[in-house]
Amino acid sequence: MNLEQDPHLASRLCLDAQARLTAAIAQLDDQTISADSLLPGWTRGHVLTHLARNADAHARRIAGALQGQDLGKYPGGALQRREEIEQGAARPAADILADLTHSQDKLADLMRQSDQAGWPNAHFLGGSHYGVGACPAHRLREAEMHHVDLGIGYTPTDWPSDYVAWEMTYLLPSVEERLHDPGQRASMLAWLAGRGPAEHTWQLDPWG
Repeated sequence: MNLEQDPHLASRLCLDAQARLTAAIAQLDDQTISADSLLPGWTRGHVLTHLARNADAHARRIAGALQGQDLGKYPGGALQRREEIEQGAARPAADILADLTHSQDKLADLMRQSDQAGWPNAHFLGGSHYGVGACPAHRLREAEMHHVDLGIGYTPTDWPSDYVAWEMTYLLPSVEERLHDPGQRASMLAWLAGRGPAEHTWQLDPWG
């Protein structure tokens, strides 16, 4: 399965993921949002602010494609992304939640518009490595991965099977470059071949 090539299905999965996320965070308060997430160096406020700005970034690309414009995700590049996350992470919980809800609703509306229009200009890259038609799949990844990163009870076992099937096609090929120890490589290969147990000591470089 390649959700990047099926924006209709990816959009549906993405909207469901965003709805689950919205429901899960609705009751978070200032104390819980300012607490550490499962991502080193990031509070839940960082994660939620990142999710809001990422939704804006995908919305910008999709809106541009609907108008025949090939736009990038962040006009100011990586620096803009970092600054906006840092500046937004310390806001009150109500502001962070309202911001994310607004951004996700806007993105959802644009996905529906593009879906109805047949995803025009899906090939536009906007300086990225994937076309606009793949935005729903990449937003789905953000929503699912970072929902887990919040550490509020949503775990990988809650991920939808369609998402897992697509993501596996990305993560499995990345193992070779992220796992450097020869012995660990061999033991993982044995496990993948059904000839050894899964080891809890495998050390992979962070992905993403």
